[in-house]
Amino acid sequence: METIAAIDVGSNAMRLVIGRANYDGKVEIVENLRLPVRLGREAFGDGHISEQTAQQAIDAFRQFSKIIKDHHVNKFRAVATSAMREAKNSDLLCNRIMRATGIEVEIISGEEEARLIHLAVIRKVEIKDKYAMMVDIGGGSVEVTLSLGKNIISTESYNMGTVRLLEKLEGKTTQQSFVKLTREYAETAKRRIDREIGDKKVMLCIGTGGNIEEMGNLRKKIFKRESDARITVEELDTLVELLGKLKTPERMQKFKLRPDRADVILPASIVLQMIVHEANVKEILIPRVGLKDGILFDLAQRFIKRVQPSTREQVWVSATQLGNKYQLDFEHGSFVSRFACILFDQTRSLHELDKEYRLLLEVAALLHDIGHFIGATDHHKHGYYIFTANPLIGLHERQQQIVANIIRYHRKSAPSIQDENFRTMQPKDRLITTKLSALMRLADGLDVSHTQHITNVLVEKEKKGWQMTIKGKGDQTLAIWALEKRRSLFQDVFGITLEIENN
Repeated sequence: METIAAIDVGSNAMRLVIGRANYDGKVEIVENLRLPVRLGREAFGDGHISEQTAQQAIDAFRQFSKIIKDHHVNKFRAVATSAMREAKNSDLLCNRIMRATGIEVEIISGEEEARLIHLAVIRKVEIKDKYAMMVDIGGGSVEVTLSLGKNIISTESYNMGTVRLLEKLEGKTTQQSFVKLTREYAETAKRRIDREIGDKKVMLCIGTGGNIEEMGNLRKKIFKRESDARITVEELDTLVELLGKLKTPERMQKFKLRPDRADVILPASIVLQMIVHEANVKEILIPRVGLKDGILFDLAQRFIKRVQPSTREQVWVSATQLGNKYQLDFEHGSFVSRFACILFDQTRSLHELDKEYRLLLEVAALLHDIGHFIGATDHHKHGYYIFTANPLIGLHERQQQIVANIIRYHRKSAPSIQDENFRTMQPKDRLITTKLSALMRLADGLDVSHTQHITNVLVEKEKKGWQMTIKGKGDQTLAIWALEKRRSLFQDVFGITLEIENN
C-alpha cells in the first residue's frame, strides 16, 4: 500500500485529496480538502494574479504541504488548469509556491485535463462499448469529451467557464439581461459541439465539476428525489428557471449555498442546459469525481505498473481521429509507421532509446503527411502546425513537441537550432528528435512511390559499416534512389556509413 496525493489548482478553488493505493489498483480516500482561492477572477480579468491572491494561494499550499507530511505521502502531483494557463505571472507564482512549500505545480493542457477527468469517470461509471459525452464545467473552461468505451475519441475546450462568465458579464447588466447574455455567450459554442457530436447518438451523458455536483444536491432538495447522482434535462430546465429569478444572496439563503457557489451556479446551469439540449440527451449522470480523482488514479496506476486503458491504445485512437479529420492517406501512413518501428527495433544499439520513443516515432510516422490537407508544398511544415494545434490524448506536452518536430523534419532540411520550434526544445529532446527523424526519413523512403511494394527490410552491422537490405515486389530502383538520398541524416547522427542493397 502506498499513500498518494493530488492537488487541483482550479479557477474557482484549490483542492487536495489523499488516498491509499492498494496493489489491486483500488484507492481508499483518507483526506479531502477544498479551499476557496479564486484565481480566475483576476486571471480572466486583467490577466494578472494580484499579490493578495498570490499570498492566499501560497498559504493554501502551506496547508496542503502540512497535511501531505502528516499523512506521510509517498507520491503526489499538483496540477493547475485554465486560470494559471492564462495568467501572465503564473510561472512566478509557481516558483514562489515551490520555494515556500517544496511542491512543484504543473500547468497542464486542456487535453491532459480531459484525460485525467475521463480516467476518474471510467473508474466510477460503466461505459463499456457505449458512446458517451462527458461535460466538465470549471471556472475557466468547459471540457466536452466524447468517448467510446474506455478510449477518448475527441475533446474540445470552450472558454465559457463559470468564473470567466461572471468576470465578463456580471455587474454590467441586470439579473434578467445577465441570464440572456450568458445564454448568448454559450450559444456561440453550439456549432462546434454539433460538429463534434455529428450524427452519433450519445448513449450516456456524464457531468463533472463542483457546480454539476451542486445541481445534483439541488435536484434532491427541490424535486424531493432520493438520489443526487443524476439530474434529468427536464429538471435542469426548471432549475435554470428558478435560479435565474434569484440574485446571489437570495440563492445563498434559499438553497443554503456558499457564496463562491451561489454566484457561479446559474451560468454553470445555463451552459450545461445548452450542451445537453444540443446532444439530445434525457439525463446527466453525476459520478462525483473530477480532476483531482483522475490525478489520484493515475498515480495509483503507476504504482501498480498497470495502465488502463493502455497508453498506446488511447494515443492511437486519438491519432486515427486526427488523421480522419484531415483526410490522411492511411495506407501510406500505416506502411511508414510499421516500417519505422521495424527500423527502430533493428537499430537499438545505435539510438539507445526505449519503448516510449518507439511509440512517438510510430505516431509521427502515421501522421507525417497530414500537412497535405493544406497543400503538398511544404507539407512537412503544414503538418507541424496541424499537429501542434491538435494535441493527441495520452501524450504529455513534451512528447507532443517531439512528435510535432519529427513530422516537421521528415523531409528536406535537417533539424536545426536556427528554427525556433527546434531551438526551444530541451537539448536532450533535440537529440532524441534528430535520431527519430533520421529513422523516419528512411521509413518514408521505403514507400516513396506510395504503392507499398516493399515487403521486408533488414538493417544490420557489417564489417565495413551498416547495411540496409530491402525486399519487395517488382523493380526497387526508385526506393533505392530515395533511400540513398535520405540516408545522410542517419549517417551523420550515428557517425556510420549505410549501404543500400536490393535482395
